Order: sequence, then structure tokens, then C-alpha cells
Amino acid sequence: MRGDAPGLLLAVLGVAAALAVHAAVPAVPKLTAAVVLGMAAAHLPGLRPVVRGVARPGLSTAGKRLMRVGIVLLGLKLSLGDVLGLGWATVAMVLAVVAATFAGTLWLGRRLGLPGDQPLLVATGYSICGASAIGAVSQAAGSEEEDVAASVALVTLCGTLAIAVLPLLQHPLGLGEVEFGRWVGASVHDVGQVVATAQTGGAGALREAVLVKLMRVVLLAPLVAGVAVVVRRNLRVAKAAGVGAGAGAAGSGSAEGAAGKSVKTASRPPILPLFVAGFLAMIVLRTTGVLPERALDLAGDAQELLLAAALFGLGSAVHLPTMVRTGGRIALLGLGSWVVVAGVSYAGVLITT
Repeated sequence: MRGDAPGLLLAVLGVAAALAVHAAVPAVPKLTAAVVLGMAAAHLPGLRPVVRGVARPGLSTAGKRLMRVGIVLLGLKLSLGDVLGLGWATVAMVLAVVAATFAGTLWLGRRLGLPGDQPLLVATGYSICGASAIGAVSQAAGSEEEDVAASVALVTLCGTLAIAVLPLLQHPLGLGEVEFGRWVGASVHDVGQVVATAQTGGAGALREAVLVKLMRVVLLAPLVAGVAVVVRRNLRVAKAAGVGAGAGAAGSGSAEGAAGKSVKTASRPPILPLFVAGFLAMIVLRTTGVLPERALDLAGDAQELLLAAALFGLGSAVHLPTMVRTGGRIALLGLGSWVVVAGVSYAGVLITT
């Protein structure tokens, strides 16, 4: 833990700075500010040696372990009753949006030849819940920190742009308060970004947006389990074929790419990682209604702080020169995925409302 202390302290300072930015400019979500500040810290001349040196272990710990705890607490935002109250038509719409966005983004990322697990992680972030989903799937896939950081940066940027762009499209697209809220909930990545975008359409829009968004978050658990199954299967195939450390290259850009990394460590990810089991347990606990509102509020605050620290750590791992080398391709992937999720969710909202 002593080796982690400098990085964890820097992450705490980064969270404090993100809270200050949000207080000064409420339109900027805390988590978005945390990612941007982490990226800035990694490139400022005075801080860069610290971030890449003595603080690196603690920042990596923040990006992994604190992310897991934050994801567990995210489950307390969900109630099965609220989600099912949306109606089966809306549930089916959300499933279709998630499936189309995930498959379309993964396919496009592979076609563009993006390195490592970036196609898988970007697909996850766009289809489920932004950086939180990327963190969860990266744990199951054994993704490289650089791939996680680049994917978080892209998804955060596009989700932030949605806060400004989607409200401008509400009236041209003929969306009422309820329809606009559901469109935002089905198409914007992070929960905080959903709230910031939907509140421009009124209280009804905000309620519908949050409920639809939380329905997408429920799908995080089966997606992580699915990725773990693919990694375990490919590990067995690689071992049977006698493939060594280079096995991951053939699967670059997908969950298969993680198989090579798993071969090197001879470890197989559990089908249901412990933090995902904790996430599901928190959903059940919230559904029982035994927790008072005060406890839920405190857990929500803790979850935001933990995710902010984790995102600061991930942001600090972004290496802009490396991103620039794939900048055109990753930007094209972000734009293409944005078109898919916005278009499919818009069609779904029109059909189901």
C-alpha cells in the first residue's frame, strides 16, 4: 500500500479539483472533469514525471480497484420494480439499442484496425454506461491500461458533446417531454451526462431518461459475464493449440485479444467476477426497500467519489501522442457509434411511445 500512497493521494487531489470545477461550472459533470484533469496531469511538464513515475502504481490501483467498488455501489441506484415499470415494449427497445450499438461499434472498430481491446471497450462504453462499463469489461478481458484510457477518453468526450447537441435536436425531431427523456436515456453514455442532458427537457424528461438509462446499466452484468466466457473459451483453444504469448494478436480489437494476455499469466477470469456479483447483490438489496433514503444518498455520494478517483487514474494513463497516431480512426469509430446509438434509439422511441 505504501507504494500506492503517492498515486492515491494525487487521485484524491484530482477528485477535489473535479468537484471544484463542477461547483464553478455545474454543466460540467464531476466524472467528466475528473477524466480531463487526469489527462491534463499526465501532460503538464511539472506533474508529468510524477504521474509516470512514483504516482503510477497508485493511479493504476485507483483505475482498477476503486473502479470495482464504484461499480458495486452503482447497483444501489437500481430497483427491479422501477425498471420493469417501464413496460416490456421499452425494455425490448433498450435491448435492441444495446445489441445494435455493441455489435455495430465492435464491427466498425475491427474494420478500422484499432489496436488491442479498443473496439470492444468503446462498444461497451457506448452501449451500456460509459466509463463504468469500460472499467467492468476491461477487468474481465484483462485489457491493457492504455486501451482502457483511450476508450474512456473517447466515450467521455462524445458523451459530453451530447449534453450540448441533443437538446438542440429535441424540437426539430418532434420529441415531447417523455420521448426526449427516453431518447436521452437510451443514447447517452454516462448516468451523469444523461441527467445533465435530460434536465433541459423538464422533470418528466429527466425521470424517463434516468429509468431508461438504469435499464441499460442492468445489462452490464450479462455483458461482463459474456466477455469472461469468450476469454475462457479462447484460452482453452489457445492452450490446446500450444499457442504462447503471441496468441492475442489474431484477436486484436475484440475479447479474443485478451486470450493471449490470459495465456501468459495462465489465469482464467471468472464467468461472474466478484465485483459484478456485488453489483447484482446491491440491486437486490435496493429492491427490498430495507435501506433508508439517507443510506442510499450516502452510497450515491461515495460511488461518485470512487468513480471520479478511478477516472482520474485512467485519464492520467492517456498518452496523447499515441492517441494522435490513431486519432482519425478512433474519432471515426466514435462518430459512427454515436450515429448508431442515436439513430436506433430514436427509432425505438418512436415505435414504443
